[in-house]
Amino acid sequence: MKKPAYVIGVDVGGTFTDVFILDEANGTITTTKVPSTRGDQSKGFIEGISSKVSDFSEISTVVHGTTVGTNALLERKGARTGIITTEGFKDVLEMRRRDRPTTWGLKGSFSPVVERPDRVEVGERVLADGSVLQVVDEAEVKAQADFLMKSGCEAVCIFFINGYANNDNERRAVEAVRSVWPNPYVTAATEILPEIREFERLSTATLNAYLQPSVASYLDRLENGLKAQGFLGDILIVQSNGGVMSIDTAKRYPVRTALSGPAAGVIAATAIADAAGFPNIITCDMGGTSFDVSLVAGGQAALTAQTSIDFGMVVRTPMIEITTIGAGGGSIAGVDKSGLLQVGPESAGSDPGPVCYGLGNTRPTVTDANLVLGRINPDRPIGGKLDRLDIDASRKAIEAHIATPLGLTIEDAAEAILKLANAKMAGAIRLVSIEKGHDPAQFAAMPFGGGGSLHTGALIKEVGLGSALVPRFPGVTSALGCVVADMRHDKVQTVNKLLDQIDTGALGTEMEKVAGETEALLETAGVSFAGVDRVFELDMLYLGQTHTVTVSLTMPEGDLTETAIRGAFEKAYQAQFGRLLDGIPMRVMNYRIAVIGRRPGLDMTLFAPTDGKSAAECVLGKRMVYVDGQSHEATAYERLSLEIGARIDGPALLEQSDTTIFVDPGLAGEVDHFGNLIIKPVR
Repeated sequence: MKKPAYVIGVDVGGTFTDVFILDEANGTITTTKVPSTRGDQSKGFIEGISSKVSDFSEISTVVHGTTVGTNALLERKGARTGIITTEGFKDVLEMRRRDRPTTWGLKGSFSPVVERPDRVEVGERVLADGSVLQVVDEAEVKAQADFLMKSGCEAVCIFFINGYANNDNERRAVEAVRSVWPNPYVTAATEILPEIREFERLSTATLNAYLQPSVASYLDRLENGLKAQGFLGDILIVQSNGGVMSIDTAKRYPVRTALSGPAAGVIAATAIADAAGFPNIITCDMGGTSFDVSLVAGGQAALTAQTSIDFGMVVRTPMIEITTIGAGGGSIAGVDKSGLLQVGPESAGSDPGPVCYGLGNTRPTVTDANLVLGRINPDRPIGGKLDRLDIDASRKAIEAHIATPLGLTIEDAAEAILKLANAKMAGAIRLVSIEKGHDPAQFAAMPFGGGGSLHTGALIKEVGLGSALVPRFPGVTSALGCVVADMRHDKVQTVNKLLDQIDTGALGTEMEKVAGETEALLETAGVSFAGVDRVFELDMLYLGQTHTVTVSLTMPEGDLTETAIRGAFEKAYQAQFGRLLDGIPMRVMNYRIAVIGRRPGLDMTLFAPTDGKSAAECVLGKRMVYVDGQSHEATAYERLSLEIGARIDGPALLEQSDTTIFVDPGLAGEVDHFGNLIIKPVR
């Protein structure tokens, strides 16, 4: 055997840390799932790797999907941050788009992450055409920075109202602040997003500053911890757009990690489905706290220009379009004051976790309901956190909080919890499919995460999905995504001119230049690529409109022409709206460039069982499961031992270390050539 050369993907969730280990020298795969460590995720990260790899010097690359930034935003636990802005614009962050949490309500509170006393102004003014009306005074900027430091701010964001048109004043101010600020946590809004729309630019830049101290310090601890173990390789961080970036880039731009973990799962699901011949999938990532859904059509994950992490916390940077709801395994069930059953969004998380963990929680969760209904083996909990799950405690909690108040049996109460959770999940799937013009029957569900495979059958039946594709290691799919993700860098710049006013040749030259500079960033990562792609796009609209259309450009060998841009816009507009608007001028708002370093593809046949056994040889026993108000005898199987082509008829349970798969009555599963389980209705 050759000396190992490991590439390791690590996804840290709220409950478990998932580790996927690829030995490139010997073509072998190892996975593990360990409890996440609260307070400092880097400890569980290193412990997870140490459980499978003894010599860290044999690791060439570690790729990490992190939730540190996501959690800091959701829990409002970022650093105290100051804003230095143009005189008269200190309230842009609070005014937002004059929206409110409840669209039709008369009330709605919002507290920005930066309070008003920490938002200060300086005299400067750049007009929308880029001309400088008032030059910024560096001495005034330094005085305001000193005020923020003395007030206790740890990070600062500099945002000038028309910096996108000309960032000279903002650049001067940033240099002045960096000359006096006691740490590296100084964010320039135009370095994060040189794009028109002042609120989105300020929000994104402010959240970057807000996250930088916590994310950068975490990554420092992680980097130092790995080095202390003898690690000498590269550390890459998954971005929200599904690509990866160097750890140094992540420290400077932590806002790009806002959806890091969920994005890694979508990338892995896309790669697995593509190899298996499923170009259309809906990913269903169910962890301990949330249920994340994303649609992949024609082998391409959908990207969105911006998202809201929470109300008023807008991040405008390219990211995979993911819908998240509070319906994880740890989601707490209860009866509200009106006597209605509720599931989530409150979660028991990993500590104390579901009632069956025996760590102090007394309120039932989705996991407790699955356990009571026989879908989880109490003697085989995932993650190695416990020796056994306390099913009696789960039954008592469901009885006290759900069954007795609603006048139900314990089993019916548990099933009611699951049906409500499934209905919420189905709603999320409809949101990304039916409501966007896609027929669910043409898509396969791709369940992963610790609990997703328990709900597959219910989602197939409720939404009308054609089938389900369960990967070989559902519980560590996001960690696999870290290993297969490409390196990607995105750039955007506002143009804001009518098409007939643009020197299109100069625009094309500028875009090619920016692409070249961006591609140079790939070379600093120390990672080899199978190839490099450049993607060129314009945000365009008709004069008078407010919403843009994404226009893909094929850059010509010679100069970019107005005719080429016009034709590309009309093609994109026709495809989206079904008609063109004659006689109305076209406006180019922004250009976008993505440079993608394609990493060598992972051979999915590595997952295929090599010494599989027949279904009969993999039977672990029988277990009673409760489905649709009736008890059924289900056969339990050792999932990873099943041979290619093995057929499993429901009701059945397939157990493995990182998850349990439930094949409902009326469904059947078959192992494909890559070790995936294809579940379909029995015709």
